[in-house]
This record gives sequence, structure tokens and C-alpha cells, in this order.
Amino acid sequence: MQIEVLKSKLHRVKVTEANLNYIGSITIDEDLLDAANLIAGEKVQVVNNNNGERFETYIIKGERGSGCVCLNGAAARKAQVGDIVIIISYALMDFEAAKMFRPAIVFPDDQNRIV
Repeated sequence: MQIEVLKSKLHRVKVTEANLNYIGSITIDEDLLDAANLIAGEKVQVVNNNNGERFETYIIKGERGSGCVCLNGAAARKAQVGDIVIIISYALMDFEAAKMFRPAIVFPDDQNRIV
């Protein structure tokens, strides 16, 4: 049996940009991606702590060390610059393997840097 489990989480990052005129997605600093075991093109769920919005999109790699968390396209309507969001990815895995799996959970500082 396969189940869907938490794979990665960026907990309480700050939205730094919202670009309505971009094709779509979320751009995330490459340092944050590495720390949370996330990759470009990966599907993520974004949960906005400020307004309760929840949506899915995919990742675009942002400039390393920039602290960038930019919502693009329609997602830009779901948050404002300065909002605090949680970015979550899930993985399908065997039930027994899931019991042993430990997700990557990252708690960046208020500048979206790894501490």
C-alpha cells in the first residue's frame, strides 16, 4: 500500500514579492530549497497564515542567498508581501517505509535565511 506523507516543509517564511504578470508558480531562494530537500518543478502546497488561503503550485529556483519567496501569476492574489506562509511538499511511499521516513522541516529566520 502507498500513502502520501509529508516530505518537506518550509515553516513560516515571509513572502518577499508578488508578481501578478508572471506565468505562474512560486520562486524560492535556492538555499531554502536545498535545506528543505525541494527541487525546481516540484508541486507544493502553500498555506497563508495571514489570511487562511491554501493553494498548490510548482517551484521555480530563485537566486541563492536572496531570501526570495515570490508568488507568481494567479498565486500573487493569494498573499501580500510580508505575509507568512508555510510551503509543504508530500511524497507517495510504501506504508512501512513511511513509518521510518523523516521529513525535512526548515525554520528560517525572519529574513528567510537558514539558521
